[in-house]
Amino acid sequence: MIHEIILTTLSAEGQVHIAPFGIRWRGDQVLIAPFRPSQTLDNLLATRHAVINYTDDVRVFAGSLTGHADWPLRHAEQVQGRILASALSHQELELVEVKEDTTRPELYFRVVHEATHAPFRGFNRAQAAVIELAVLISRLHMLPLEKILSEYAYLKIAIDKTAGERELQAWQWLTDKLQNYQAEISGDNQA
Repeated sequence: MIHEIILTTLSAEGQVHIAPFGIRWRGDQVLIAPFRPSQTLDNLLATRHAVINYTDDVRVFAGSLTGHADWPLRHAEQVQGRILASALSHQELELVEVKEDTTRPELYFRVVHEATHAPFRGFNRAQAAVIELAVLISRLHMLPLEKILSEYAYLKIAIDKTAGERELQAWQWLTDKLQNYQAEISGDNQA
């Protein structure tokens, strides 16, 4: 099972990187497997720390992929890292094992600290739709455009029926990114 979270990491120089990420649990360890090349992978290997942020503000998922990534942060308590101010809970991680792979190495972490800041009341359908579209947008270069457009049309039903202001803003950011991608590849096809 893959859990969609927001991962915050620091570069060796202390620059924060915020990324939506799918993680897996292997017993009591967290498995993070970023593709090469990626800023997340570079940061994880450089500092050996990360913070898992659980948030219901889906704008963070959308914003991280669309250039809207300026979110309030605070210092982690036991690792080199940052916590989203909007995190309902978080877990601070320390790298314990790396299984090398030329495409997607597997990094195993142990949780060294966790805290709950506010209750999680669940996602509504619009929030789930934004997260799913964010996953699709993160794979624009890997999936056929027709599949993404078909999924987009289906997911939009939930947006139209159940979205609040935050979800509408996140959806628009992702829609803009998708439309820009379509225009870009249409321009490539006409060249």
